[in-house]
Order: sequence, then C-alpha cells, then structure tokens
Amino acid sequence: MRDDVMVTELVIRARDGDKQAWDALVERFAPLIWSLCCRHRLGRQDAEDVGQTVWLQLVDQLDKIRDPAALPGWLATAIRRECLRVLRTARGPHVARNELDAETIPDDRAPLADQELLMAERHAALREAFAHLPPYGQQLIALLMEDPPVPYTQIAARLGIPVGSIGPTRRRFLDKLRRHPAIADLIDAEGASVL
Repeated sequence: MRDDVMVTELVIRARDGDKQAWDALVERFAPLIWSLCCRHRLGRQDAEDVGQTVWLQLVDQLDKIRDPAALPGWLATAIRRECLRVLRTARGPHVARNELDAETIPDDRAPLADQELLMAERHAALREAFAHLPPYGQQLIALLMEDPPVPYTQIAARLGIPVGSIGPTRRRFLDKLRRHPAIADLIDAEGASVL
C-alpha cells in the first residue's frame, strides 16, 4: 500500500469516527508539528499549544478535506500559519507589516518542509515497526544502536546469548522490521520514486 493510500484510508476512517485511525494520524504527523515548531524556534509550551490548535482545526475541517492524500501539505500549512501567529502575538502590536507569513514564504523552503515531513513519516513508521518486535528483539536492536557503541561481549552478557549469535539474530530482527507494513510501504514508495 502506497503512503498516500494509507493516509487517505486513515483520513476516511477518522472522518467516520474511527478513534484508532485518528490516533494513527496523530502518531504519524506529531513529529512534523514538532519539527516545524522547532524550526520557528518556539518554546515547548508554545509548540504544544500550536499542536493542540492544529489538531483542533483538523477535527473541525476533516470532513471538508477534498483530497485526503493531501493531508500532509494541509498540516504543514496550518502549522506554519499557527507558528507565525504565535510569534506575531509574542512580539506585540508593533510588528513590521512586511514580514514573511505562510502565504509569502519563498518556494525554496517548500523542499525543506517536504524533507521534514518525509523524516517524520519515516520515524513514525520505524517506531510502529519497532513496537511490533518482541521485547528481546527491541532490547538487542536498542543495545546495538547505543552511542557510544556497546561491545558485543557486553551485549551477549546482558542478553545471555553467545557473541556469535548477535549478528544473525540482528539480521533476523532487521528483516522483520523491513517486512513490517509501515516500513515496507516506505521502501516501496521510495523505490517507485527512484524509478
């Protein structure tokens, strides 16, 4: 299933009152909200307020969205507008009239928003797939990703496995992650865009 088809399905199900679909939309796009708020240098409280406002706007507008696959762009625009509104409010009434807003941001910033959206979707897909690994697999992958790296001897001791089985076991869990529908969809979508 392509990513735009997945988003479309989630939007349609959320419109029909499916709480799990709504939760999946929030999980998938919350990183986008956070990253755009960080780009606008909003504090944590302001970023949380922006998130709440954008989600409320979406609840209100969900049945009016003509093209559900365009939801990521709708969210990015709504987030930028709300971030700029928060910044203008914080500066007070003497803000210059010619500053950038969501309508006048140059097109050269659009690719950055697309990259942030793609990154947020990748992170959400990875979190979803990782959550479906058994606890032992989650522990192994987490230990292998530590920074600084944990020596194989310590990993083997913590997990109670032979050092020689770490590599093959890691490969099996990584294959399982790649086969998870969320990751497989991203891999297929990226492969199709390269062709």
